[in-house]
Amino acid sequence: MAKAKTLFFCQNCGFESPKWMGQCPACREWNTFAEEPAAAAPGRKATGAALSRKEAPHPQYLREISLDPSVRLDTGLEELNRVLGGGIMQGSLVLVGGDPGIGKSTLLLQVCRNLALAGEKVLYISGEESLQQIKLRADRMGEFTDSLLLLCETDLGAIREAILRTNPRVVIIDSIQTMYNEGVASAPGSVSQVRESTNILMQIAKGSGISIFIVGHVTKEGVVAGPRVLEHMVDTVLYFEGDRHASYRVLRGVKNRFGSTNEIGVFEMCQEGLREVKNPSEYMLEGKPQGASGSVVACTMEGTRPVLLEVQALVCQSSLAFPRRTAAGTDINRVNLLLAVLEKRAGLRLSAADVYVNIAGGIRMNEPALDLGIVLAVASSLRDVPVDDKVIAFGEVGLSGEVRSVSMAAQRVQEAAKLGFETVILPESCRKQAERVQGVRMAGVRTVREAVQMLCGR
Repeated sequence: MAKAKTLFFCQNCGFESPKWMGQCPACREWNTFAEEPAAAAPGRKATGAALSRKEAPHPQYLREISLDPSVRLDTGLEELNRVLGGGIMQGSLVLVGGDPGIGKSTLLLQVCRNLALAGEKVLYISGEESLQQIKLRADRMGEFTDSLLLLCETDLGAIREAILRTNPRVVIIDSIQTMYNEGVASAPGSVSQVRESTNILMQIAKGSGISIFIVGHVTKEGVVAGPRVLEHMVDTVLYFEGDRHASYRVLRGVKNRFGSTNEIGVFEMCQEGLREVKNPSEYMLEGKPQGASGSVVACTMEGTRPVLLEVQALVCQSSLAFPRRTAAGTDINRVNLLLAVLEKRAGLRLSAADVYVNIAGGIRMNEPALDLGIVLAVASSLRDVPVDDKVIAFGEVGLSGEVRSVSMAAQRVQEAAKLGFETVILPESCRKQAERVQGVRMAGVRTVREAVQMLCGR
């Protein structure tokens, strides 16, 4: 009996090799190769001269292609619609990833409820939960209509038949790591199974015009488990972020063929499910201490939405040979760079001090406009001078100590005025475009030293 042919697959990127290798030549990761049976090559249709003229695809002129605005489907959640680019695109394949217990299944079940209430036929397929478990979660959310169909199955062949037989508008697959294809001789969740299962679902979505949402497990590094090619195959990749022990959740798009990848959606976990946070700035500033040093309100942009958040810093004398630097919610390397600029350009003694920086609320932001907020928070904590509660700051800081301009300054100032802030510390180069906002005093600064002197008075 002939021995079944096997190949070695990289569990990180899906690279194939006939023999085991210690380091993957594609993604340069170590010890990621696993041996799996090779998938049988599918039968090919006749090509070339064997194809009749009727069967051959005909190219279309670009001007002949019309765009129908009705191809987008409203999810009933404005935050999700924003991240998707305006709604669910017909025939799209969307991957939703996130930590266990973060609320992926809850979010998609709420979408199913909203679509079902709007009269759309929806099919929810689960490979992890029983029908009774899904029913228990659904009862907490409210009333459902008969437009929602449930199926507990992991066989892709049976799932494909169910989708084509019921012909729903939207399909939910929870999760892709539990699905298996009988034509692939490997365990569910393996590189081959995930790749082939996603390929089948992509063919269904594009061929039938059915929108499909795929739930994906994540690894300890926070990326979707399985081959990296999975993210390349789908149209949209969404990550659900946040601390599972906290109430807030942030939905972030990292890939979107139908919209921007800079938008975020903010939700709050409640007893009945996820509740949309219409004004994340107000939510992020809840509980801000009054008259405390080391606390500054900064403004960042997520797509077209300005978000105000509190930047906290704690500077204390260090007893260590190498002072500690810690950052939560932002890049530690960026914080170290800003501390060096403060010491060199503003004359602040930080080399013998422990510095802790935190973005309150647990949200993670890396926009350069946060630089000025971090700088002022560190200076405020070092000199123990509280920052006025009605002051907000934003701007990028360069290595020469200059405060550089940032985009959408007027929108940032408008958001600050809406929440009652009276003074905005911003780059001098942005002052002119933001002056048309009424009721807010503009304090333009050119250098870090000038900003620290304005804050601390010396």
